[in-house]
Amino acid sequence: MDNALPVFRSWAPEWLIRGTLFLLILPSIVLFFLPLANINAAAGYYGGEPADIQFAVALFYAGYVGFYSLERRFFAYLASREYFILFTFLQLLTSFTCYHSHELYLLFPIRFIQGMLFACTVNLSLTLMFTRLRSERAREVSFSVFFGLLLCAMPFNNLVTADLIDAYNFNVVYKAALFAYLPCLVLLLSAMNNVRLNVRFPLYQLDWASFVLYSIMLCLVGYITIYGQEYYWLEDRRIRYSALCLAGLALLCLLRQRAMKRPYVDLRVFGYRNFKVGVLVLFVMYICRFASGITNIFFTGVLRFDPIHLSYINLFNIAGLIAGVLVACAMILQQKRIRYIWLPGFLLLLLFHVRMFFLFDIQADPYQYFLPLFIQGFGVGLIMVPTIVYAIAAVPVKLGASAAAVCLAFRYFGFCISIALINYFELFERSRHYNAFQDHLTRVDPAVRQFLHRQTQVLTAKGMAPGRAAKAAHKLLTGNLNGQDQLRFAMDYYELIGGLIVVTLLLIALFPYLNRTTAYLRSRRLSPA
Repeated sequence: MDNALPVFRSWAPEWLIRGTLFLLILPSIVLFFLPLANINAAAGYYGGEPADIQFAVALFYAGYVGFYSLERRFFAYLASREYFILFTFLQLLTSFTCYHSHELYLLFPIRFIQGMLFACTVNLSLTLMFTRLRSERAREVSFSVFFGLLLCAMPFNNLVTADLIDAYNFNVVYKAALFAYLPCLVLLLSAMNNVRLNVRFPLYQLDWASFVLYSIMLCLVGYITIYGQEYYWLEDRRIRYSALCLAGLALLCLLRQRAMKRPYVDLRVFGYRNFKVGVLVLFVMYICRFASGITNIFFTGVLRFDPIHLSYINLFNIAGLIAGVLVACAMILQQKRIRYIWLPGFLLLLLFHVRMFFLFDIQADPYQYFLPLFIQGFGVGLIMVPTIVYAIAAVPVKLGASAAAVCLAFRYFGFCISIALINYFELFERSRHYNAFQDHLTRVDPAVRQFLHRQTQVLTAKGMAPGRAAKAAHKLLTGNLNGQDQLRFAMDYYELIGGLIVVTLLLIALFPYLNRTTAYLRSRRLSPA
């Protein structure tokens, strides 16, 4: 058989193959959260609003989640080399289209297709790597490196694209992605043989119906959670009809999966207690993870950091993520009980939220935020990999693919819910605080009069005409008021997330069977989500 031949040619050293496979994943990971690298620049370039850019990221995620289960059929049908050529060429084509596109109606479907291609990249690269690793230690190290890259995607994007977006139009980042694929493409084409990892399985009876239903559901979840607060939820018919359609499709998809002999996602995974606990913890962790976006909003909106300096301060978050992933990998290899990993991880996240709650101010020194950002990254890195390994290992090996798909779906739901919560607090709670401040700040208020008088004098002393100085003082008052609103909504959000973390810690502490449960990988064929 073909698969008796080696996938890679004899001249290629092992370190070069592994490094190239990870470098192949890296441009796709960068594309994942690329629009969020500078959301205002992206919104301005495409003529949309920040919610449109968030939805573009959600569509990429939905394409990844929806196509993950169907992609395995194509992986089994095509030889590794020709499969690699096909999806890499399509990645280049979609990046080229994004580079020349200025319209949202073109960006949205392309982002979904890029998510589908990302599923191909992850499955092929990690499967090629996992089948070459002979020991459990090596597999779990590779597993940790992949998720470490995924966790670092957002701050890493900010770091590498800040100067580019500042000097050029936003679309230049897609041009950079085009060139990033080329070295790995040339190297792997010259190093790979055209063989299969599995026996060729014909492409008949593809479950396209389940893929379409599932993908539409995921897109509707993203649409409702991202635009819901802006459109006042069910008061708007677009959200109302989307929610009704989502409920109908969910019921239809559930009945269809139960009736099928080979379901798209095997729902028997929910019959295992440890798996349900694992996906619940993963869901909560993803909500907590994206709370760092509030910190970035605070840095740019209140402390007036430009994108370049924001990327520099987030280096501490990247350092924390890397350290957390390394420690978590070591604890998995030592087969530490999962409770001893989750408890310190969530305690660190709780410490971060409590500390940031008291650090929110209109003036601050940047060095005060170095340690909290490191702690947040360390906590997330500590929780992420062990939780996914724990959930997938909780089910039999034959259900591993479905378990990975469900874990991926819950991560997507956590991402969407976190955006919904942030939008709720930014749009509703912030306006509520603004109105409350307006009720107390009037022209006859002594503090307001003193502020306007002082600012007018300062501006006049610097050469501004008295009339213009008075108008400028009113603008400064409005700016300070907006800053206070931003602080208050950030504090409210962190208070909510802090309460969620406390509840999670109590549940982890009260589950007695977690005290004797460890996380480990069982299969060399496991392709993690």
